[in-house]
Amino acid sequence: MTALPELSVQLYSVRDAFAADAPGTLARLADAGLRQVEPFGLVERAAVLERTLPASGLAAPTTHQQIGGVADLAEVFEIAVRLGIGTVIEPYVDPARWTSAAGVEEVAAELSEAAVRAAAYGVRLGYHNHWFELETLLDGRHALEAFADAVDPSVVLEVDTLWAAVGGADVPALLGRLGDRVRALHLKDGPIVKDPDAQVALGDGAMPVAAVVAAARAVEVPVLEFDGYAGDVFEGIARSAAYARGLG
Repeated sequence: MTALPELSVQLYSVRDAFAADAPGTLARLADAGLRQVEPFGLVERAAVLERTLPASGLAAPTTHQQIGGVADLAEVFEIAVRLGIGTVIEPYVDPARWTSAAGVEEVAAELSEAAVRAAAYGVRLGYHNHWFELETLLDGRHALEAFADAVDPSVVLEVDTLWAAVGGADVPALLGRLGDRVRALHLKDGPIVKDPDAQVALGDGAMPVAAVVAAARAVEVPVLEFDGYAGDVFEGIARSAAYARGLG
């Protein structure tokens, strides 16, 4: 197995610490050996990120930012350019829209249109799944796969590996089928349940992390994330990073 690309960490994992002390939180991540982060709510946090991210020495190749229903997409992409962010990822679309082929096609059309606008700024668009895009089967295939077929090929996928498993997917097999559409991963571990507080450091749960990483052949940005964590989340991030680096 080849070594993973440079790890990133989703700032949602440390959301409370970041809200209380953004520069101190970024410094702790840098001190732990991280070199990349994935912001969330880019527009809402633009001012603090522009003030603190460049000074931290951390890069942000990807970000989460709601795209659907946002009136001023130009603002989103302008902020991304200022921060050196190359990929803006839609983090959530209403689960009800994933229950039919027509709904999935509508989501794909909307994100395809947004991708054209993003490209004018030199920015790429992506989509991040939860469990419901996998739970729904359309003609025997996960709705996420139907979306990948329908959306513009420039739109990449950030597969949240734990949520995909919760949705019923064989994650390594799913990654194999999606191939080079998957350019980012959310690496998580825990029992295969919807309870975010049950998540654990990589290697301590039920996820086949090594097989997942091996199957993601085109991944550019592997992202550590905890939606919830019972202990010290910085310790969990450090342990997960050490495990992930040991897979190469």
